[in-house]
Amino acid sequence: MTSHKTTQTMKPATAAKKLGVYLEATPAEFQEGVVTRSELNALQAEPPQWLQELRRNGPHPRPVVASKLGVSIAGLARGGVTEALTTEQIDALKQENPEWLQKERGTQADVRKEAVRIKEKHAEQAERQQQSGS
Repeated sequence: MTSHKTTQTMKPATAAKKLGVYLEATPAEFQEGVVTRSELNALQAEPPQWLQELRRNGPHPRPVVASKLGVSIAGLARGGVTEALTTEQIDALKQENPEWLQKERGTQADVRKEAVRIKEKHAEQAERQQQSGS
């Protein structure tokens, strides 16, 4: 009895998300085809020129823009940024440092601090339970 493995494929949108690039900026043949798992792995291992260029200069998808600015995706939306931005546009925003960006960076820092506090609290509780249980 022989079992044949089916090739795992994904939509271009999924592949673009995994590669961290803006789908609309990718070459037409990438947007129109399907991407196999092995093709995705090859793109990640040895990115072609177009992928290197996109990662370097953009336009970048919102999760990448948010990360580069140090804010959440929701924070981007509150700041009025709804489109993909180029590296140049992101750098310009950092230079301008508008009030909304300062506020959202502060919010993001508070969220991170709270996440750390909760993680530490859970670790302490787990440790206490372990000590009382042994």
